[in-house]
Amino acid sequence: MKTVFIINKKAGQRKEIEKLIRKVPETAEVYLTKAKGDATRFIKEYCENYGPARFIACGGDGTINEVINGVVNCDGAEAGAVPVGTGNDFVRNFPDCDFFDTSLQMSCETESVDAIFYTSYFQGEEKCGYGINMFNIGFDCNVADKKEQISYIWGKLAYFVSIFINLIAKKGADVKIEIDGEIIHNGRLLLTSMANGCYCGGGIKSNPASDIKDGLININIIKNLSRMRFISLLPKYMKGTHTDLKNIEKYIISKKCKEIIVTPLNGKMNVCVDGEIISTQKIKLEIKPKAFKFVVPKRKEHIQYDTKTSERLSV
Repeated sequence: MKTVFIINKKAGQRKEIEKLIRKVPETAEVYLTKAKGDATRFIKEYCENYGPARFIACGGDGTINEVINGVVNCDGAEAGAVPVGTGNDFVRNFPDCDFFDTSLQMSCETESVDAIFYTSYFQGEEKCGYGINMFNIGFDCNVADKKEQISYIWGKLAYFVSIFINLIAKKGADVKIEIDGEIIHNGRLLLTSMANGCYCGGGIKSNPASDIKDGLININIIKNLSRMRFISLLPKYMKGTHTDLKNIEKYIISKKCKEIIVTPLNGKMNVCVDGEIISTQKIKLEIKPKAFKFVVPKRKEHIQYDTKTSERLSV
């Protein structure tokens, strides 16, 4: 099977992307994306003209999302990732993989992974697509939005600055949430995360109960807490250990389900889909088990790497 490295040159780690282009084996193809959504378009046209291939997304979670949205509709196609973006949260669900070995990306096996199919309703139009990692509404989405506005600040520092700014504003969201046909929330909340994977925001383990291969969506609803209460929970929330706290159910609702419908009570809302923000008047999420084949470059030895420099920390 042919391997095509799809490279987003506008992703965060530009020096590493240039290095990556030079490392791609001669037997593979390279495609440089030209605009938002271009990777999905390219894959669909490639599969129509040449048949299925192994498409390796070289960028952040947004680039991986575009590649998945192209692959899921092409029978026999496979997706992989070289995480040279800023957040790189989806690949964190595979801790023992060496995603920076381009030769291994071409030869290793794949695993079947779930995806979340969403339908967004806005101004009389429907938009459908797949999310592979996480959907965020409220505080988390506001943080992602502000982080893009302060993109001149690098990496995790931008997230921390954005968290601080949003703690002052504390906008949250006002929504109705239905899971598997039952209304479980109706009113204000601080945030909700609807997850396939565990991580968001560049390594925040917000949904530790998530499993990308269990055929379920994990939803967390953090109630409309005071700033001080949220600040006290934040360190454990970022590490994913908040579920161990006594009486945590007073502040966070956590469930697994197959379908979620979220409707804003004030007309519209923003939703962060794998790091990209959309506006909607209603969104429906459905789990699609084993939606695509994902390249899993495992080695026998345990690999750790620095997501900022792509350098291995230990072997």
